[in-house]
Amino acid sequence: MNLQRNFSRIAIVCLLAAICTSAQAQSYPAGPVKFITPMTAGGGTDPAMRIIVNELGRMWGQQTVLVNQPGATGAIAARAAAASAPDGYTLYLPIASTFTTLPVTQPHLPFNVDDFAPIGFAGEVPFGVAVSPALGVNSLAELIAVSKERPGGLNLAVFNRGGATHLAAELLRARSGAQLTMVFYPGVAQAMSDVISSRVHVFIDGAAISAPNLKLLATTSATRLASHPDVPTVSETLPDFAASGWFVLVAPPRTPASIANKVSTDLRTALAQPEVKEKFSALAVSSRPMTPQQLAEFIRSEQQLWHPMIKQIGLASQ
Repeated sequence: MNLQRNFSRIAIVCLLAAICTSAQAQSYPAGPVKFITPMTAGGGTDPAMRIIVNELGRMWGQQTVLVNQPGATGAIAARAAAASAPDGYTLYLPIASTFTTLPVTQPHLPFNVDDFAPIGFAGEVPFGVAVSPALGVNSLAELIAVSKERPGGLNLAVFNRGGATHLAAELLRARSGAQLTMVFYPGVAQAMSDVISSRVHVFIDGAAISAPNLKLLATTSATRLASHPDVPTVSETLPDFAASGWFVLVAPPRTPASIANKVSTDLRTALAQPEVKEKFSALAVSSRPMTPQQLAEFIRSEQQLWHPMIKQIGLASQ
């Protein structure tokens, strides 16, 4: 009888917890929501992130704010997000390197990036492979050939060691056999400046797509960009090549699934708004709807692709 009574009590507690969690999700958010990102203010995908944050705030009728916490290859922002209360009032907008690079280069962090609660895919930015017009090449195939013919090869500007652009450059070098030496810079502006002035030969970044003083040879997108239909993709020279920068929305570990699902639905609604699509297009950013489960699968596939590359180029922590 006591055993039966205990089971009944447990069942009641579980039922009450489920009811409370469901009610919490239905009323969410009831106050301001903070979004943490590893991006610097105004840099990279920060403008696209602000579009999402502002649109969700409008939909929710609540104040939303994007908090920039750059540094340590994203570890500072990841640490802050992991330590936040799992109540949905602090969310996290990490970039690709948080999941692809951080676990390999900093494996002793006091949290596991795979423990973040997936919400949805936010945005994707293809990269452009560009050169100074003074180099005198007009296609990716020519660039690869020149790099092999020129003594010492060519230099390639990279501004984020271990970041998505660096990994895309390493993949290009590995797949093509091009003789490319990575030259690392503290920021994208200086890297681009040195390519424009011909101090460095090649530049791979999202900014290269629209840079007026560079010659765009190819994009790393899976298909040609609508904004640049005459520019071929890398995959037209190197079949099945695709690489891009991306950012997603996740929540601190142990965030209730009901809240993650609610935000996921709202995120997909926000990204489908015509004005959001128009603003994204102006930034050469695209998105694709994903459920939390689909996002988790996407992140795993990206880790399987890039973790071996990161170890191969010697970035893994010993």
